[in-house]
Amino acid sequence: MREDLLTRTIIGLAIDIHIALGPGLLESAYKECLYYKIAKAGFIVEREKVMPLIFEDVKLDCGYRIDILVENSLVLELKCVESLADIHLAQTLTYMKLGGFRYGLLMNFNVQRLKDGIKRVVNGY
Repeated sequence: MREDLLTRTIIGLAIDIHIALGPGLLESAYKECLYYKIAKAGFIVEREKVMPLIFEDVKLDCGYRIDILVENSLVLELKCVESLADIHLAQTLTYMKLGGFRYGLLMNFNVQRLKDGIKRVVNGY
C-alpha cells in the first residue's frame, strides 16, 4: 500500500477512536484501541516494538520501543500531552532512524480535534 494511502487510513482510524472516546484518557488506552482497529482492518501491526541501538557494531537493548508499527513501514508515536513539543518530534525521528523507517505519525490525543494533534513525519535519512 502506498504510504500516503496507508497514512490517511491510519489517521481515519485514529479519528474514529478519538470521536468515540474524546480527549483525557491515558496514552495506553488510545494505543490499545488503535492497535485493535488497525489489526481489525487487516494490517500487519506491532505494538511496543523493541528498537535496539547499534553503537560501535554492538547491538544494545536500551529500552527504546515504538508505540505502534504498521506494515513494517509506518511508525506511530502516541502522546497525551497538553501540546506537542520538539522533543516529541525528536523521539519519533529517533525511532524512525533506528529502524530505518521513512514515514511516521506523531499523534497527540489530548486535543479537542485530533487533526490538530497530528504531525506527519518523513525521515530523509
